[in-house]
Amino acid sequence: MTMEVLNILLPPRTPWLTKTSSVSHSSYDNIYRYFGRCSTGSSVPLSKSVKPLSKSNFSPLASQMLLQSPKSGHGCSWVIDSSRCPDTLPNNGRRQCPVHSVFPTKPAEVSSVQDLFEFICSGPLLHKLGLTSEMVAESIDKWLEYGLYLCRLFQLNELYLTIPQKARLYHYYIPVFLWCEKQISHHSSIFKDGEDVTPLVIGFSAPQGCGKTTLVFALDYLFQVTGRKSATISIDDFYLTAEDQAKLRKNNQGNALLELRGNAGSHDLSLSVQTLTALSKLTKEGMKMKLPRYDKSANNGRGDRADPSTWPEVEGPLTVILFEGWMLGFKPLPVESVTAVDPQLETVNKNLESYYDAWDTFIKAWIVIKIKDPNCVYQWRLQAEIAMRADGKPGMSDEEVMDFVSRYLPAYKAYLPSLYSEGPNGSDPEHLLVIEIDEGRNPILS
Repeated sequence: MTMEVLNILLPPRTPWLTKTSSVSHSSYDNIYRYFGRCSTGSSVPLSKSVKPLSKSNFSPLASQMLLQSPKSGHGCSWVIDSSRCPDTLPNNGRRQCPVHSVFPTKPAEVSSVQDLFEFICSGPLLHKLGLTSEMVAESIDKWLEYGLYLCRLFQLNELYLTIPQKARLYHYYIPVFLWCEKQISHHSSIFKDGEDVTPLVIGFSAPQGCGKTTLVFALDYLFQVTGRKSATISIDDFYLTAEDQAKLRKNNQGNALLELRGNAGSHDLSLSVQTLTALSKLTKEGMKMKLPRYDKSANNGRGDRADPSTWPEVEGPLTVILFEGWMLGFKPLPVESVTAVDPQLETVNKNLESYYDAWDTFIKAWIVIKIKDPNCVYQWRLQAEIAMRADGKPGMSDEEVMDFVSRYLPAYKAYLPSLYSEGPNGSDPEHLLVIEIDEGRNPILS
């Protein structure tokens, strides 16, 4: 687990959802004093085509809402109430930049569920997902339920969400979860009655630091609390052992891209195939297996595979497998294309030829998180180091962060253009969701 979610794993300190007596529709406005108008008093702009939400869309879910919750959580920049976050270490001469400059961050009181409905309908992903305001209105209970689940997970006060927090939940995590549900439904429909339905593998290809681990963490939680078993796996879990990484380094002396873990060639592809194949067979109750994990702190930060006794166990029947990684879906390119970026990529590019059969062929639905500038990775990594230092943990210096990121940037510059223009290796456009995010890791219209 990365720094993005280290501090959001504590259980809520107070109950969150309780059973209460039913209430009349006329009581909803008072019960839903919850998310809504900006601190300026103006509501989120809404298309004229969006009709007001009818109270006939509401159900007794409102009677289950407890209007007390844990205080806001910590760990992710969007979770923290502060409106500013330095993009570098202090006194380094770099500018201080707002992480969420596009959103006000003062907590916003809400007058009614109508405000939340309008906010949801203003989200940048709705059109991409084929959702209309009418569809949102019909499923508003589900949006509210999922929103409350996520408030519990991230220890947020649902009465006073900042705009970045509200946007992260209702413009990002919940729409993506609804898309995943649709993909699972399509996947299940392929099987005949009586057949074992294998879990759907959804691949998440996203640069480091962009929030993919937290996204997957939230999705996994939503699957669990809605009664579906899921498993999460990262390409990091398939890194070579320290011994094999040392051999790779020795066999490629002078190639900085293969000196440390990260690029194509530094993964145990046989372990990948073995793990993904076994996970796909977890279709019945009682079937269990352990998931490999990698300890990045071992060997003074050079890392090593974690002791198998510490690997987490998953049990079937699995509905979905969430598989994430910074280079998932990268396709080998002509040699002249990659060497023009960095001559050291020639070997990495050759190694990449084996990755389709080990990773991509298992993935039937894809989510690609798109960024405009790979250099954002440096800023995001630096923010993570600042957060580590704030928590009293050792963090890398500016120079160490630059060296760390520099080993990944050539691959980003070489392979991201084709990933964005053509999709991941072997992907089906009907089962591909591309989400463009800004420097604050928020989805934007594209």
